[in-house]
Amino acid sequence: MAHPRSRRMRALAVPLGLALTASLGFLPNAATAASQDSAPAAAVTTDGPLLSYVVNTTPGHATVGKVEKAIAKAGGKVITAHEQIGVIVVHSANPQFAATLRTVPGVQSAGATRTAPLKASGTTDVGKPQKIDLSKSQLKAASSAAKANGEEPLEPLQWDLPAIKADQAAKVNPGSKNVTVAIIDTGVDDTHPDLKANFSAKQSANCVGGVADTTKGAWRPWDPDSDYHGTHVAGTIAAARNGVGVAGVAPGVKISAIKVSEPETSLFYAESVVCAFVFAADHGVEVTNNSYYVDPWMFNCKDDADQAAIIDAVGRAASYAQRKGAINIAAAGNSNLDLAAPKLPDASSPNDSTPVERTINPKTCWDVPTQLPGTVTVAATGVNKLRSSYSNYGLGQIDVAAPGGDSKQVPELPAKNGNILSTMPGGDWAYLAGTSMATPHVAGVAALLKSAHPKSSPQEIQWLLKEQADNPGCPTGDTTCTGTKHVNSHFGYGIVDALDAVKK
Repeated sequence: MAHPRSRRMRALAVPLGLALTASLGFLPNAATAASQDSAPAAAVTTDGPLLSYVVNTTPGHATVGKVEKAIAKAGGKVITAHEQIGVIVVHSANPQFAATLRTVPGVQSAGATRTAPLKASGTTDVGKPQKIDLSKSQLKAASSAAKANGEEPLEPLQWDLPAIKADQAAKVNPGSKNVTVAIIDTGVDDTHPDLKANFSAKQSANCVGGVADTTKGAWRPWDPDSDYHGTHVAGTIAAARNGVGVAGVAPGVKISAIKVSEPETSLFYAESVVCAFVFAADHGVEVTNNSYYVDPWMFNCKDDADQAAIIDAVGRAASYAQRKGAINIAAAGNSNLDLAAPKLPDASSPNDSTPVERTINPKTCWDVPTQLPGTVTVAATGVNKLRSSYSNYGLGQIDVAAPGGDSKQVPELPAKNGNILSTMPGGDWAYLAGTSMATPHVAGVAALLKSAHPKSSPQEIQWLLKEQADNPGCPTGDTTCTGTKHVNSHFGYGIVDALDAVKK
């Protein structure tokens, strides 16, 4: 069974202990002003739990400034204001804070980003993954085969690279140093020998809490033993071809880390993700990798004022990144759900306090950022080019697919492991599986496309991803797969093709 954190970070546990788990249309105003003369009540109580809020306004200094005054009157403390998209991050212990702000002129939506009170930062050890054993004869054989074929030492164990022709693509165009993929995740160990040559510190930050900290090393994992998710993603995208370890899909591009996971729980709250998209946009990032969903709700429903505010805030930030030239790639999720179904169960939300069982309509309750318009949604496949058993799917919901690993689909020797091998903090490597692992394959191919077509817009890159994808079609007898050979619920437009990305 997956570690509780693994599903929300789009990674699954690897069997046998090899490793632990790892577009935008703005919402209608959630609440319009009761009248142009309405204002927060004079009496303010602050005896409730201290929560974080997003207050979404008309963009611009004038409106944001007026709303900030109302926030203060309502017992709120402004943490940061993204004036360019009209999103203000606030802390308040006033139980009526969000309801009060929704009556303020200029406020389009407002809501809490969490259900549990804010608490001091801390770390906890949740277990150490079992790294790959470099002394095993299987790995020695792989290293010998790699040397004979001019590959990276562990590349024969990476069945995923030939699956999307990334090994062939690297010989044509490994990607441009002028292209950067931002990994919005748990942080990246930029000292890893497979990553340090391609790491861009000037485009990296710690966005936890909603304010970007660019202090040297602030982007690294809080705890290398538990916060390894982002480092694994980084290696799949751009591990260098340098005679060490593994190879990435786009080994010539740059990667940056924007850390958004809380230090104690590894939860990804809206204010942190908003900061990440804005930071990426303002620092010239071309691709963002999003292998997570925004906590605490697996699906955010538009008819709930708090959840609607989360969709609004993150949606504005993601759209801003797109307008500034970034294509956003996101994981479809690991719950084996049909995202096109009329209704879905959700028994895990909110995941920062006490979950409640609910039934949601995916047309109005969105997985964020996965289902935001303009985002490329990625499903996972195994070595047999079948949908991974855990991967979410859905006709019209999946854009493309990529290798994410599946213990039920096992490659031939020397790999003999159906999951994805990549980098880990501390100079290690390990196998992981999940749509978390599929997404960086697509981000890598998108980076190759941007390298080959530097003037292309995010919309054009997305079109090329789909146009070049290879669709295996629905498996015979699999009733969960609907659609045609060209576009279906398992693969969307198909499995991405790295070779076509650099040749066409």
